[in-house]
Amino acid sequence: MASLHLVRHGQTTSNVMARLDTRPPGAGLTDFGARQAVRFGLERPDVTPIALYSSIARRARETADLIGTVWGIEAQAVADLHEVQVGDLEDRNDDDSVRAFRDLIADWFAGHTDRRVGNSESLDDLLGRYVPVIESLRDAHADAPGDVYVVSHGAAIRLVAAHLSGVDPEFALENGLPNTGSIELAWRDDAWTCVHWGGVDPARPSGAVTVDPMG
Repeated sequence: MASLHLVRHGQTTSNVMARLDTRPPGAGLTDFGARQAVRFGLERPDVTPIALYSSIARRARETADLIGTVWGIEAQAVADLHEVQVGDLEDRNDDDSVRAFRDLIADWFAGHTDRRVGNSESLDDLLGRYVPVIESLRDAHADAPGDVYVVSHGAAIRLVAAHLSGVDPEFALENGLPNTGSIELAWRDDAWTCVHWGGVDPARPSGAVTVDPMG
């Protein structure tokens, strides 16, 4: 495997409404979200994917299926790659709930990995289910040429990618992923290295602040 690409799903109605939508199956893609997924595939005509995976959530599966159609490869849904679970905040979009979730993400990036809010998962919970899947995919494709693509979810991708690659937590907090944005990780010398983060160079932070609560 040359690189691992963690791709955020296309736009959903929950994204448009800034709704905290984490429990699978969740919302599907909007028409615009479907076009984003197709465009992601079309804009990468020279990729050599050896595998395409997604979380079990509807929006991730739909995104991966559309990308796979463009590339001529079948997507596979895998358990435990879904978004970090927000518990009692699920399906809410009021200011207090969104702020509580953003504050929780900030606490996690600050190192308080066991914190929860409203029966949510902790960062430890997320990493405990998500990282073993990434490790199994790495091992399964270790000797194969080409790249592996995983369609997943904005907050989970950033948290896991920062954990794996050691990217500066403040950078990871401030630089969210747009729909179909991606993070590329490379396995080098028995460690993950961040090659790109949503088009931003991790070595040269942009200072952009995440607006989408799930980005």
